[in-house]
Amino acid sequence: MIVVKFGGHAMVDENGVFSAAIATALTRGESVVVVHGGGPQIDAALTLAGIKSHFLGGFRYTSPQIFDILERVLVHEVGVQVAATLLDHGIPAQSMSGRTLPTLIAQKKLTLVDGTPAELGHVGEVIAVDTRDIDALLAKGIVPVISPVSADYSGDGGLNVNADLAAAAIAGAMDASVLIIMTDVPGIYRNWPDRDSLIVSITCAELRSLKSTFKAGMAPKVQAVLDAIAQGAKAVRIIDGTNPQSFAAALDGVGGTLVNA
Repeated sequence: MIVVKFGGHAMVDENGVFSAAIATALTRGESVVVVHGGGPQIDAALTLAGIKSHFLGGFRYTSPQIFDILERVLVHEVGVQVAATLLDHGIPAQSMSGRTLPTLIAQKKLTLVDGTPAELGHVGEVIAVDTRDIDALLAKGIVPVISPVSADYSGDGGLNVNADLAAAAIAGAMDASVLIIMTDVPGIYRNWPDRDSLIVSITCAELRSLKSTFKAGMAPKVQAVLDAIAQGAKAVRIIDGTNPQSFAAALDGVGGTLVNA
């Protein structure tokens, strides 16, 4: 079982390379689940609506109005497009919302990764994953393509979940052999922006000891890695999804930053 977080600035499938790599994994007998983001697409929709975003510790502040736009973009546009791309390359795929069933159950997030209290609006942290819809699709040989919006466990509507953290929760719940997080940098850097400080391999315990040194968008990614392994995933690999060949290499166990339990 492989869980792939596909999103943000990495959401490019040049010449069908991403789809081809998934097809190869399927022919090897692997099950694949895709969890997608869509930051640039959300930014564009909010700009069109005249709404300015702001981020706290890597999390997008989400008002009710922003949530409505975000959910529409992720569920009805990006997820559908990713599934259609896979279908166009002969891979059975179906988009689904984490809020349906619900698959992702979350509570409002009240702190940043470092524990600092923060008012984030309708941003959630996953507290439970119901895998029934995912399992049903996998049993039919279909690749689930999941949008990271969740149901609020209190019953008060939906919540925006960081896609990396949503993928981590799903990878843990599915006992994934690996979670591959596609981002727009080659991996985790020990001393960003020093390009020579890329971490090739690290244990979960060592990464946890460095957690406080990561800022902005990398902080949720590092937390996602730690969460995925703590919840049952065997390993996590963070790769540069803007490089068309990096995903295929990751499936072969090469590239990026590998984090082991």
